[in-house]
Amino acid sequence: MKIKEQLFSAHRDKADVSSVLEVPQGATELLVLAHGAGAGMRHRNMQRIAEAMHREQIATFRYQFPFGERGGGRDSLEVTLSTVQRAVELAGLLEPKLPVLAGGHSFGGRMTSIAASNGQLSNIKGYVFFAFPLHPRGKPGNERAQHLPDIRSPLLFFTGSKDPLFTPELFEPIHQQIRKSATIHTLDSVDHGYRVSKRSRQSDEDVFGEMGRLTRQWLAGLSI
Repeated sequence: MKIKEQLFSAHRDKADVSSVLEVPQGATELLVLAHGAGAGMRHRNMQRIAEAMHREQIATFRYQFPFGERGGGRDSLEVTLSTVQRAVELAGLLEPKLPVLAGGHSFGGRMTSIAASNGQLSNIKGYVFFAFPLHPRGKPGNERAQHLPDIRSPLLFFTGSKDPLFTPELFEPIHQQIRKSATIHTLDSVDHGYRVSKRSRQSDEDVFGEMGRLTRQWLAGLSI
């Protein structure tokens, strides 16, 4: 495993932020992985997502948003999207031979999707969204997904069947618009933070292992 940690400039008006590149032996793709609103790139779930990808020979580039680096409230949308854009650009420069995927957990995935729909990201093989937050808790809607049809690359969604931030019926109208490019996998008995209801889960497979395995299968389908 090759590991490289470094700071990079997320926005002209902000201090540099941290990143970690991890490249397993035989890596075939590189996933640029953004963290959620409540925890940074070193959160246990972010690490477990990265480890699951590594087992499937997918390198990862995790990075901090400025608010995650310093603590405190979230940054403006301009700063956040600039961070996504610059992270993707840096990852591509660090591993120029690997096709780039982009995405993230919850807020990080949503911000990546907005940057993609704005045309701020280029040369992306596909997008992977872990626990995409379709709406705030207790406030059902699908406004947060209205931009998804503007993304031209393939999309992969992992959503828990017990995720209170994702109502499948509300996502369906969006899904109808992107069904040719989008793959949605429901994680049985899993909530927004990947906690598992063991009483109702049908599979013995580790949730993170499941996401890694299915990401590799999805990538194989893109190569056909």
